[in-house]
Amino acid sequence: MSHPVSARRLSRRGLLAAAGGATLATLLAGCGRDDTDTPSAGATSAGPWSFTDDRDEKLSAPTRPSRVVAFTGVAAALVDFGLDKQIVGVFGETKRSDGSKDPQAGDLDVESVEILGNVWGEFNLEKYAGLRPDLLVTHMYDPGALWYVPDESKDKIVPLAPVAAIATARVPMTKPIERYAQLAESLGADLSAQKVTDAKARFEAAAESVRQAVKANPGVKVMACSGSPDLFYVSNPKVSTDLMYFAELGVDIAVPTKLEAGDYFEALSWENAGKFPADLILLDNRSTALQPKDLAAKPTWAQLPAVKANQVAPWDAVPRFSYAGAAPLLENLATAIRGAKKLSN
Repeated sequence: MSHPVSARRLSRRGLLAAAGGATLATLLAGCGRDDTDTPSAGATSAGPWSFTDDRDEKLSAPTRPSRVVAFTGVAAALVDFGLDKQIVGVFGETKRSDGSKDPQAGDLDVESVEILGNVWGEFNLEKYAGLRPDLLVTHMYDPGALWYVPDESKDKIVPLAPVAAIATARVPMTKPIERYAQLAESLGADLSAQKVTDAKARFEAAAESVRQAVKANPGVKVMACSGSPDLFYVSNPKVSTDLMYFAELGVDIAVPTKLEAGDYFEALSWENAGKFPADLILLDNRSTALQPKDLAAKPTWAQLPAVKANQVAPWDAVPRFSYAGAAPLLENLATAIRGAKKLSN
């Protein structure tokens, strides 16, 4: 699907909108796992349930939630950790215009869930209420903000069920993965299942492959970016959770200098698209951002050394926060770095 994307919407959709760093850091300081969140008997007990989310709100219920509604990428992550029939509804990009599954949906069975909204701003309140939800789960890029829950109907949505929000900015990608694993376990998932342990092993091997790729091909400068008709956005690895983790693995990522509100990115005019030299470009691959075929008509894009050298790799700007979802991203990054030639910028 495609639709016009304003700079404001793009900023909230993966390059992402304003976040107060100090506030979020304070929230995160108190959200470590504790024994009340995910009891050791969580996979077998259906008794009282509790979970403290990344707003430091302690959610509780007499019994474990069995009817969960989530942002599509969250639902897919929970499925990766072993949940199944507990997911009854989703919101966010789920099906493409041709009826095929959106990549964000991962291994989620999209035919078995109610789709409450398929694009930014869509959330069918009547359908949501009709699902009799026990729990709503979504990302939190901005402190207190619920990803893809429309501001105009938030006050009607939130009272219908407990809401869990997991921080997905200003922390490395491993943190939201761990938090979604903890939430899934509290909802009955077995994290010792082979599917989960195999995925974690693959993730750890993929992370090591990135480290080794950087060592084998040192000096490769990477830039993560997103294109819109009017502006070229360069993402900040000090805020974007996946880029932060890539940097921890040794990847040299361009750091924008004149940041927009929230520090997520620098918005450049297309005339200035070459401001940050890069040997390898990671390009936002979502339907809301311009893709290489769309960008071909932009002269300054075509002139970028990495574009000339065909050193452009797709970037999942809103990754799936599970080991199964993130492992391929790391594998692809390692391959791109190993194959990149250093360019004279």
